[in-house]
Amino acid sequence: MDTKRISANLENAMSAQMNVEDLQSHVYLSYGIWAADQGYGGIANFLFRHAQEERDHAIKFMSYILNRGGKPKVEALPAPGEDPKNLTDCFNLVFKHEVDNTEKIYALVDMAMAEKDWASYNFLQWFVKEQIEEETLAMNLIDKLKIAGGDQATDESLFNLDKTLEKMPDDADLARDATAENP
Repeated sequence: MDTKRISANLENAMSAQMNVEDLQSHVYLSYGIWAADQGYGGIANFLFRHAQEERDHAIKFMSYILNRGGKPKVEALPAPGEDPKNLTDCFNLVFKHEVDNTEKIYALVDMAMAEKDWASYNFLQWFVKEQIEEETLAMNLIDKLKIAGGDQATDESLFNLDKTLEKMPDDADLARDATAENP
């Protein structure tokens, strides 16, 4: 009896996304290494933690495919790319990566809906919510750097930003979770 509960089309697309998430992990790892090399230990720590979160996302896709009777395929990853030029470039690249990833998740949602694969559609809703958090987190990084002075920030401002990001939680607050008591 065939126990596979995912189409070959979705299996391949989700397997590709598993590899994208793994690449994202490597990108954050490379940015963290760049930040550490620049002396931004707190920012590096933040990016290293985020690299692990992206790796966890890859594992989440892997597990789902296996649980639906499919077999994910691990593929060679391209190099993460050039180092950022400065912190502004780094944070802008983080935001761009997250927006690109959101578009890939939306394509998977569209595919699941077109195939009427409600289990996959439901599974992907977690990633839709996660991408809202990821984009918000990236926008917050950009905003914090702007407040610190951007590329013209003083050493003291950058030192404080570095310390803030070292302790910053990895999850962003979502506007939809806001209440009158907790804006």
